[in-house]
Amino acid sequence: MAEKTDLAGEYRPRILDLPTNDRPRERLEREGPAVLSNAELLAILLRVGIAGENAVRVAERLLAQLNGLAGLHRAGFADLRAQKGIGPAKAAQLQAAIELGRRIASTPAEDRPTISSPADAANLLMYQMAGLDQEYLYVILLDTRNRVLGRPLEVYHGSLNTSLIRVGELFREAIKVNAAGLIVAHNHPSGDPSPSPEDVAVTRALVEAGKLLDIAVLDHLVIGGYRFVSLKERGLGFSG
Repeated sequence: MAEKTDLAGEYRPRILDLPTNDRPRERLEREGPAVLSNAELLAILLRVGIAGENAVRVAERLLAQLNGLAGLHRAGFADLRAQKGIGPAKAAQLQAAIELGRRIASTPAEDRPTISSPADAANLLMYQMAGLDQEYLYVILLDTRNRVLGRPLEVYHGSLNTSLIRVGELFREAIKVNAAGLIVAHNHPSGDPSPSPEDVAVTRALVEAGKLLDIAVLDHLVIGGYRFVSLKERGLGFSG
């Protein structure tokens, strides 16, 4: 079988030219998906490469040009189509896989999940919020046993600012369903979850409002990429 080379003369083996044990699909079947790199998992979705590049190489280039998984998560259909080697079918496959992941991440378990740590709350929203390109604020409503009441609610998007956010909006649904407490979460599109002074000011205002309404504000999470910070754990905006 003739070797495949790109225009620069560099050897680019096809997936089928690789030893069977090194092919992504065969490795997934044998060892499970966790052992595969991001590029190898993408290659399985892409199925085939293009002239001079196998599917793994196309996936590596796609991740590099879109700035990794977070960029792939944010990319629209047209953004994917603009990449070399990504036609409408491949773009649709990628977007379908990302949407399935989002739906899985946001689907509540049969029994209502219980929030026992900041990580539990962050895990309800991390996948969905990591790919957002502007700030969104969500509220998780809880009963007296810290069980989640319904799905997290989007209540605001735009720059998080005490002069723009109407505190009452965050408590409206909590009052309606007689929630005992709530957790607020918002994202930093920069990927840095470090709380800003404005985040602390918003938290302080929400905590005080919650005391008046007898609805405990249990935490405020800042999500940046696939990391988060709990303001409650850091004692920011919470007192006593």
